[in-house]
Amino acid sequence: MTIRTRFAPSPTGYLHVGGARTALFSWLFARKHGGAFVLRIEDTDLERSTAESVNAILEGMTWLGLEYDEGPFYQTKRFDRYNEVIDQLLERGLAYRCDCPRERLDALREAAMASKQKPRYDGHCRGRDIDPEAPHVVRFRNPEQGTVAFDDLVRGRVEIANQELDDLIIRRSDGSPTYNLTVVVDDHDMGITDVIRGDDHINNTPRQINIFKAMEWDLPRFAHLPMILGDDGSRLSKRHGAVSVMQYMEEGYLPEALLNYLVRLGWSHGDQELFSVEEMIRLFDVEDVNKAASSFNTEKLQWLNQHYIKESDPLHIARLLSPHMGRLGIDPTQGPDLVKVAEAQRERAKTLVEMAQISAFFYRDYEQFDETAARKNLRPVARQPLERMRERLAAQETWSGEALHALVQEVADELELKMGKVAQPLRVAVVGRAASPGIDVTLELVGKAACLRRIDRALEYIAEREATA
Repeated sequence: MTIRTRFAPSPTGYLHVGGARTALFSWLFARKHGGAFVLRIEDTDLERSTAESVNAILEGMTWLGLEYDEGPFYQTKRFDRYNEVIDQLLERGLAYRCDCPRERLDALREAAMASKQKPRYDGHCRGRDIDPEAPHVVRFRNPEQGTVAFDDLVRGRVEIANQELDDLIIRRSDGSPTYNLTVVVDDHDMGITDVIRGDDHINNTPRQINIFKAMEWDLPRFAHLPMILGDDGSRLSKRHGAVSVMQYMEEGYLPEALLNYLVRLGWSHGDQELFSVEEMIRLFDVEDVNKAASSFNTEKLQWLNQHYIKESDPLHIARLLSPHMGRLGIDPTQGPDLVKVAEAQRERAKTLVEMAQISAFFYRDYEQFDETAARKNLRPVARQPLERMRERLAAQETWSGEALHALVQEVADELELKMGKVAQPLRVAVVGRAASPGIDVTLELVGKAACLRRIDRALEYIAEREATA
């Protein structure tokens, strides 16, 4: 049997990290078993589904590298097929028309709630002959006796009595099919062998199983993933911070870091924390997913992100860093090689947003000195070292890190100062603050003209301090 999984989001918003984890687990399961991963867009909610949401889902999948083998398939383009199945169910007496008014259904619900019972339809129209041309819905004739049972790959044995299930609507009065019908038809037609989805769908599964059985179709296996919680124990939502996959991209996270973090939300392999995609595919098994809910920890994600920034190829980091530089109004082609900047800064930033912010000085003059750094390092005593450095830098022809480092050391030796007494005022002069990569790399990447211009600015600052002392 060829394994076939699917990811089937509803396009009513962004790609949530919970949905991304579901997609990842489905993708890994298919890849591990040499199967196919199908993308299906469940857009039957015509009022809430939008093209923007579809694009957000596709964009998120692409950014994460979760390539699909088939699709995307859109449910709104399959209405004829759904109606064909509904008509078959009607013909075989496995579904029936219902014209109960809203007032009657509301009264049923209120009565059930008053007696502390689960609201369910009472089958009033089961034996009635309703005009197909009159306004109506179509309901599935759920079995009244027996039990629905299945072995969930995560939760184990699940059983529910048919008496707990009511005759659900499978076609609305406007003629549109409903979720529980469409998902069954799609999973059958697309040959889905394993349905991996969030456990918010667990109550739908018995209803869907009964439709599978009514159509005499083979059942897929089911795996229901536990929900993701915020660090306060409540369901993960916007109040906990970013929950959209693309928001994590905008905040400077690497796709491999988010994937690595998501795979560990509910699944583990010993104490291992870091996984390449190849390792995920080789080691992942949905049956090893924890039954308990997982808590999202942003600090842990930041730790992973910092690790991947440090360890990844600087060319890869530069490609991802470029749009973040653009958001700061910086064209990275107008300045030092962004790959060299990424290499210089990769141990100094937790996110690409942070890396862009601390790298802006390579491409444009800073607006003002960091006051604390300037007061400490741009004192009158720093004037002579800076003047000497400016003189020597202006005459320097070989503008390489190695040559510039040697030049700073020479000036320190000439003035009988420790190197830090020269390098640190020089750093503040060139960078505007006290922290940067090594002075040699900093000078090389900033470039000669900008270094001289900024040293002049620092000397003016010192002169002003001397004048007011």
